[in-house]
Amino acid sequence: MRAAEEVVEVPVAVAEGVTEAPVRGWRRRIDLWVLLGYLALAVLVLIQLWIDPNGRVLASNDDDHGVFLFVLAHAERVVFDGAAPFFTDRLNAPVGVNMMANTSILALSLPLAPVTHFLGGGVSVAILLTGGLAGTAFAWYWVLSRHLVSSRLAAWIGGAWCGFAPTMVSHANGHVNFVNQYVVPFIVWQVLRLREPGRVVRGGVILGLLIVLQCFINEETLLFTALTLGVFAVAYAAMRPREVLSYGKRFAAGLGVAALTAGALLAYPLWYQFFAPGNYHGQPFAPTEYVTDVASLAGFARQSLAGNAALTRQMSVSATEDNTFFGPVGLVMIVVAVVMLWRVAAARAAAIAGLVLLLMSMGPQLRVFGYDTVVPLPFGLISHVPIIDLVSVTRFAMVPATIVGVLLALAADRIPAYPERRRRWFWIGMVCALVPLIPKPLPVVEGDPMPPFITEGTYREYVAGDRTLVTVPLPEVTTGRTGMRWATLNNFDYATPRGYFMGPADAPRDHTGSWHAPATFTSDLLWRVREYGVKPVLTAADRAQIIDDLVYWRAGVVVLVPGGRNPEVQRATLVEVLGEPRLVGGVEIWDMRSLPVPPKG
Repeated sequence: MRAAEEVVEVPVAVAEGVTEAPVRGWRRRIDLWVLLGYLALAVLVLIQLWIDPNGRVLASNDDDHGVFLFVLAHAERVVFDGAAPFFTDRLNAPVGVNMMANTSILALSLPLAPVTHFLGGGVSVAILLTGGLAGTAFAWYWVLSRHLVSSRLAAWIGGAWCGFAPTMVSHANGHVNFVNQYVVPFIVWQVLRLREPGRVVRGGVILGLLIVLQCFINEETLLFTALTLGVFAVAYAAMRPREVLSYGKRFAAGLGVAALTAGALLAYPLWYQFFAPGNYHGQPFAPTEYVTDVASLAGFARQSLAGNAALTRQMSVSATEDNTFFGPVGLVMIVVAVVMLWRVAAARAAAIAGLVLLLMSMGPQLRVFGYDTVVPLPFGLISHVPIIDLVSVTRFAMVPATIVGVLLALAADRIPAYPERRRRWFWIGMVCALVPLIPKPLPVVEGDPMPPFITEGTYREYVAGDRTLVTVPLPEVTTGRTGMRWATLNNFDYATPRGYFMGPADAPRDHTGSWHAPATFTSDLLWRVREYGVKPVLTAADRAQIIDDLVYWRAGVVVLVPGGRNPEVQRATLVEVLGEPRLVGGVEIWDMRSLPVPPKG
C-alpha cells in the first residue's frame, strides 16, 4: 500500500556527505528526549494521584478506579498464591467472577504483581496510567518516524496527539485498559507489512502474537482496530484494485497465519470468557444511552486547557468518555490535513475509516448538544450484532481520534514542500489547534482511610475457614465502594460478597450483562436503608431471611463502614437483626462465626 512507499526517509548523512553513525546517534538522542518529554507530560497529568497513589482516588471515576484495583489484586494472588488466572472467588463470594469476561488486563497486571504485592495496587494503577499515556504516544512516534514520515517533528506531533488526545486523557480518569494502547501501532504496521513478499509466515506469526498480547490488555481496542483495518482495506482496494490484486493472495495468507496463531493461543481463554460460569451477553444499558454528540467534534474536553466542565457535560456522557473534542481550530486542521493528503490513497482510506467509525459512535440517532434528534444513523442496523452489542458505542470515536494523529503527522511531514506563506499559516493553525488541548492534571479525592481492624490484620481471626468479611454498605457499583477498596488494597487476603464487576444479571435464567451480582433480600434492603435513610419494619421472616443470606455469603464478620450515607439507620437495622456490635479496631463489628458454613458448589 503506497502510503509507506510515498513517504520515504532520505538519510541526512547522504545529503550532507556525513557518515551514517553520527546521524543515528543524533536521532537516538532525539528519540530519548521525545520519550522523556512524553513521560514528563504523563506524570503531569497524573501528578495529583502520584502524591499518594494508595490513599487517593481519581475523582471523575472512582468506581472504575476500584475495578482496576480489583483486577490488580487478583493478579497478585495469581502470582503469589497460585490462584486461577481466569476466575476468582474472592469477590462476589461464594459465586465468584469470570475474569476473562471482565477487563482483567492480565498482560499488564501479572508483570506488575510484585509492585502490587510490595507497594500496593494504587501504585500499580498510577504506573499503568502514566506508562499507558507515555507509552502509547512513543509507540506511535516510533512507527511514524521509522516507517511513515521523515520528519521527527511530524512524528512527535502524531505521537503526542495519539497518546494525549482528549479521548486518552479522559480515559485516564480510571480506564487503565483504554490508556494502554502501545501495541496497536505495531499491530497496524504488521498488518500493512503482510503485503510484502516473504512475510506470510514470519509476519503472520508476529501479528498473531501481537493480537494475543492486545487481547490480554483490552479486547475492545482490538475489536476497534480490526474494524478500522477492515474498512481501510475495503476503501483502499476500491481505490487501487489492481495493486491490491497483485499481493492479495499473500496478504490473505498472512492474515490466515495470524488467525491460526492467535486462535490456537486464545482458544481456551475465549471459551472461558464466553461459555464458562460467569459469562454474559450484551450490556446493562441500551446502545442509545452512550453515544457521541456531534457538537463534541468542535468542543473542548473537561481536562483540556481550554475545557469548561459545565459546557462539556452537555456534550459528553461522562468524564471518562470525552472521546472527540478536537476544538474548533483542531477540527479545521483535521480538514486541512485531509485535503493536503487527499491524493494519497492510503491517507484517503484512513480518513474514510475514521469517518465510518465516527458515524458508528453516534449511535442509531443523531444527538446534538445533548438532544436526541429523529435523524436515523446507520448504527441502528448493526446495534444488535453479537460482539458489537458488548461495546459502549461512543468509544468507536476513539478510532478517528487516533487516525487524526496519523493524518496530522503526515500533513506536517509534507508541509515543507509548500510555499512559505502556506507553511506559516499551517504552523500557526497547528499551534492554535494543539495548545488549547494541552491536558490538565486529573482531579483526585482522598480515599476513605482503612481502619486498624483491616490494617493491623485483626480481621484474619474472623475469616478463617473460608469465611467472608461482609461490609455494610455492601460492595456495589456506585455504592459500598469502600468495602471493595479495603479488600482490593489488601490483595484479597479475604473474600467478600457482591462487588462491582461484569457478570450475568441472574444466571441461569438471565445472562444479560450486569454490573453487580443478582439482588438478594438483604442486598435490596440494605441498599434502600442507605439510600433513603428509613428504617424498615422487619418481621420474623425478614430477620430469618437476612440470616440466611449471611449464611449463603459464608459470613465470618459483618463490619459497618464508618461515615457514609445514613450510617445511623444502617446501624439500627443491623442491631435489630444481629444485636449490639462490638467496637474493634476502629469499626463496629458483628461476629458471625457461630453461623454454619455451607459447602461450596
